[in-house]
Amino acid sequence: MVETRCRRRACAGFTMIEVLVTLFVIALGLLGLATLQSRIHQAELEAYNRAQALLLLDAIVNRINVNRATAPCYAITTNVGTPYLGVPDAGHAGAITCSGYGDANTQQLAVNDLDEWDRVSQGTTELVGATAVGTALGARGCISFDPATSTYTVVVAWQGISDTSAPSVSCGNNLYGAETRRRVVWTTLRIATLL
Repeated sequence: MVETRCRRRACAGFTMIEVLVTLFVIALGLLGLATLQSRIHQAELEAYNRAQALLLLDAIVNRINVNRATAPCYAITTNVGTPYLGVPDAGHAGAITCSGYGDANTQQLAVNDLDEWDRVSQGTTELVGATAVGTALGARGCISFDPATSTYTVVVAWQGISDTSAPSVSCGNNLYGAETRRRVVWTTLRIATLL
């Protein structure tokens, strides 16, 4: 008769090794889960910022379309991406003025639209304590006009969470650390001449 039982000395510690291997595998799984959760959180923040930037972009494009007679007053940015609205730093546009287009009412409407877009870009419409959190991270808005093509380019730039490729549109250049962290959404707009 062959004895199938192991001797006490030969089997000692076998259960301990199994427990340690199991704990190691569980620890690796939990580490992978934590990494996945971190990446999901980053993707969620990126998506939130992009959604906020698209809302900003859509809002000002609609306001320009409504106030067509004074559309040139909205073009506050040169082709190098300054000045801009949003984060109040050295490249910020400051006080907005408008003259030479439309009438006094449409000029004031353009100034009001740009002032409102500036406040919304800074996130001041939603506060947590004293911190403005109601927009994309570090949002800056640029509106430029190209007389050769009669088109307006509206751009919203913000701070990304992780590195991607550098955008080709000028707005907020070199203001977010590496250019691979600067995110932009933009559209072009041509004002039709209605007769």
